[in-house]
Amino acid sequence: MASIHRCPRLHIWTVAILLLFVHGDSFYLPGVAPQDFETGDPLNVKVNKLTSTKTQLPYSYYSIPYCTPKSIIDSAENLGEVLRGDRIENSPYVFKMREPQMCNLVCRVPLDGKKTKAFKEKIDDEYRVNMILDNLPLVLPIRRQDQESSYVYQHGFPVGYKRQIAGTKDEKYFIHNHLMFTLKYHKDAQTDAARIVGFEVKPFSVKHDYEGEWNGKNRLTTCDPHAKHLVTNSDAPQEVDGKEIIFTYDVDFQESDVKWASRWDTYLLMTDDQIHWFSIVNSLMIVLFLSGMVAMIMLRTLYRDISKYNQLETQEEAQEETGWKLVHGDVFRPPVNSDLLCVYVGTGVQFFGMILVTMIFAVLGFLSPSNRGGLMTAMVLVWVFMGLFAGYASARLYKMFKGTEWKRVSLRTAFMFPGVVFAIFFILNALIWGQKSSGALPFGTMFALVFLWFGISVPLVFVGSYGGFKKAAIEDPVKTNKIPRQIPEQAWYMNPIFSILIGGILPFGAVFIELFFILTSIWLHQFYYIFGFLFIVFIILIITCAEITIVLCYFQLCSEDYLWWWRSYLTSGSSALYLFLYATFYFFTKLEITKPVSGILYFGYMLIASYAFFVLTGTIGFYACFWFTRLIYSSVKID
Repeated sequence: MASIHRCPRLHIWTVAILLLFVHGDSFYLPGVAPQDFETGDPLNVKVNKLTSTKTQLPYSYYSIPYCTPKSIIDSAENLGEVLRGDRIENSPYVFKMREPQMCNLVCRVPLDGKKTKAFKEKIDDEYRVNMILDNLPLVLPIRRQDQESSYVYQHGFPVGYKRQIAGTKDEKYFIHNHLMFTLKYHKDAQTDAARIVGFEVKPFSVKHDYEGEWNGKNRLTTCDPHAKHLVTNSDAPQEVDGKEIIFTYDVDFQESDVKWASRWDTYLLMTDDQIHWFSIVNSLMIVLFLSGMVAMIMLRTLYRDISKYNQLETQEEAQEETGWKLVHGDVFRPPVNSDLLCVYVGTGVQFFGMILVTMIFAVLGFLSPSNRGGLMTAMVLVWVFMGLFAGYASARLYKMFKGTEWKRVSLRTAFMFPGVVFAIFFILNALIWGQKSSGALPFGTMFALVFLWFGISVPLVFVGSYGGFKKAAIEDPVKTNKIPRQIPEQAWYMNPIFSILIGGILPFGAVFIELFFILTSIWLHQFYYIFGFLFIVFIILIITCAEITIVLCYFQLCSEDYLWWWRSYLTSGSSALYLFLYATFYFFTKLEITKPVSGILYFGYMLIASYAFFVLTGTIGFYACFWFTRLIYSSVKID
């Protein structure tokens, strides 16, 4: 009775927490609280990495000869930011709140062969400059062709552009050396304070002229607010081959109705939500089809089979029985390489836990894009702590297989998957380091990752294994015969390779549309913040993996083939093969990567992602089949 009385209080707490998340105006996440600025307060612009979708190699802003402040100060980055290749530093751009500035001179850069080459290389590879102000990334608004009033926002602005000279085949390089910044702010009605809600730029290329010899204080004739001569176009662009480049900027302030709590909405505006709904409806059709098949098997076929098997009384009838009951004496016989299966199932549980916990946090809004690197940091930390469940799951299964050396299985669970991933990652990191990119992990971060693995994850796997092995072994619902039964010759469509490859199509089909958006967000540097859709797709993936494995497992047992352990893992796990093939298709159709190193990086990271997907989907399929076989064999009377 006490539990009944406590329920209303529980509901009140649940409603209170939900209201807290719904009312964004009054609730701010840690570390991303709003900052109020009075008129005249200094606004310090920070610069981030240079990025390119052509090379996928980030570089620090000062790797090319841009204007520098008196001293360059690195901002402290979290683990996720370092893993993403972010390098946040101070800049010579300093604004004053609500004080517009025109034709502000930043510096003059005299050009030589080395500097010219550096600029040209970055323009060739279509690099973009990223900046941050009050935790908002700089965006370049581009008017949409189909809707005059709305804009698409691109990260940063291009370093420059190439243009072919009329009548020749030669191309000339031009640099964006004049930036027109627009800062949008939301003013408090009671006080004079304001909050920044938008940070936009329009880049121009202008060949600046000035009077007399350069002394640092010259008045520019091409950009002079006193003479009402402002930069509004790139009709006389600044070529990179000249003797100097003069960098200037304007700052304009615009009052906005957008409140601080909603300032990210324009960045995350989803223009293609209809496609996501189509994706979910498409996936639900697959789920309904499979659910219908599973329901038919479970209710009609199985119910009939179990009734028939339980009514077999005479010896003659028992000898004539066919189908899945025939293999009851072999169905729970431990498979070959059972140790390896335990390791993979444990790793899959660890990965499943990481995805589930991270996604719940993301759906609740804790991993918003304003918390840069938060998603990556959360995934690494949750993975480490899920080692406890990995050890427990692998040890429980190992004990069921009558194994005794639980420490060896624990060791393999702790090292196998992370070891393979770390080896690939280390090779890719060496390639990035060879390109002098800021995407290469510093030694300190590499050491931190190794410490998280060896210092926290490995001990937790052993703790989980110890707990799992101490528990009583899972009892089989039927006894296993001493002598293995011979498996009859199978029909061509029950061939293991064929059925495994067929099994992976539907789980992949359930997620491939969402996969397109995820790949676009990673490789084309776009925001991805539709975790609500992703969570629904993840639930659909779990159901699809479970159902396709149960259906194919039932057909396999009906044809008197009892080797289902590995087959159940590989059936749903084969969807990872389709994921990698789709990633290959995406590489050749959507990306413009030309450098060999960038191609190796892409396929290296997608190989890690596919391997992780294999472990995740394989484990879901295995546990579904494990539950199904135990259910059906515990329902029949065995003499």
